[in-house]
Amino acid sequence: MDQFRYVIIGGGMAAASAAQGIREIDDEGTIAIISDDVDEPYTRPALSKRLWTDESFAESDNYFDTAEATGARISLRTEATEVDLEAKTVMTTIGSFGYDKLLFVTGGRPKGIDLDEGERVIYFREFADYRRLRELAGQNSSIAVIGGGFIGTELAAALVQNETRTTLVFDDETLGGSIFPPDLAEQFHELYRSHGVTLVPGTKASGGRTEGERVVLDYDGDSHEFDAVVVGLGIEPATQLAEDAGLDTDDGIIVDDFLRASQPDVFAAGDVARYPDRILGRQRVEHVDNATSMGTAVGRIMAGADESYTHTPYFYTNVFDFGYQAVGVLDPALRTVEDWQKPQTEGVVYYLGEDGRVRGVLMVNMEGRLDAAREVLAEDWAHSPGDLVNRIS
Repeated sequence: MDQFRYVIIGGGMAAASAAQGIREIDDEGTIAIISDDVDEPYTRPALSKRLWTDESFAESDNYFDTAEATGARISLRTEATEVDLEAKTVMTTIGSFGYDKLLFVTGGRPKGIDLDEGERVIYFREFADYRRLRELAGQNSSIAVIGGGFIGTELAAALVQNETRTTLVFDDETLGGSIFPPDLAEQFHELYRSHGVTLVPGTKASGGRTEGERVVLDYDGDSHEFDAVVVGLGIEPATQLAEDAGLDTDDGIIVDDFLRASQPDVFAAGDVARYPDRILGRQRVEHVDNATSMGTAVGRIMAGADESYTHTPYFYTNVFDFGYQAVGVLDPALRTVEDWQKPQTEGVVYYLGEDGRVRGVLMVNMEGRLDAAREVLAEDWAHSPGDLVNRIS
């Protein structure tokens, strides 16, 4: 059994940031990263954004070079199969690892439908999925995207801009209808239609099958053929290993302000961690800002820093000429206050709870206002439209 001061289960962005955070405090402590991925840590957002739209950004630019930067030993294609918290060991498919401090950054597994993954069916999550989809895209091929959330909309935009006949199947009646107020959702919907994406709203794909070099997808009571199907329906947090070890879980691994799990010397961060946000309350966040910020923080804390995690993360998207940044809860069922500089093109949308407090802030085609948005969210009193118009913009 190999012994390490720090063992990290998971090889994503939070793992890379945690190793960097450790090195900010501890120059010499040994670090092991156990990853079932085939690639060393890389930036996940580029898989559905920049790698498709920026010719100057190559696949080789997408890696963190974590091993070289931190001295961590990274074991790829390796599955952690059991954690013994009393013995402080992690059993894997290549042997056992002993630890002083253990970090779970296990992320999540893509949600699925009744359609087997294969060469032409991709449940999009990893760098290998990007490479496979890139080979199938272009040359006027026909690809269906399942899901109208972040991954689905970004992939549809990426594909249609790369000579691919793209169909987007989603369950909202209007694309973006689950997060945007109606007028903005209508414009977002039309943006995709105007760029040539075939939209299939109000629809859930029930399943399908692969027939030779075609994929048959079932929806709307009929079967539809495509060259490939890519599924982007979000993830389920990968908590089974933690549960089996006896850690407290509830839609993620439960951690405190110091990102400590329910047993000594065990921590969790990134997509899998359910943590107490100082503004928004306990939540689990599946976005890059949280993965990198929380990863760095937990690395520092594991290495002895006397600090807690106080960052409220933001999330963002960029598709075609439309981009936004947001903090908090985006739910059009909440009361909204819209403050547009250019209607549905540039401005701010506030989402208010029944008590009048701001629960979410959406900034469309605006940058540099995240701290102001967090300040509004932290205010523990009722807001009127007059309090909010021109507040950030």
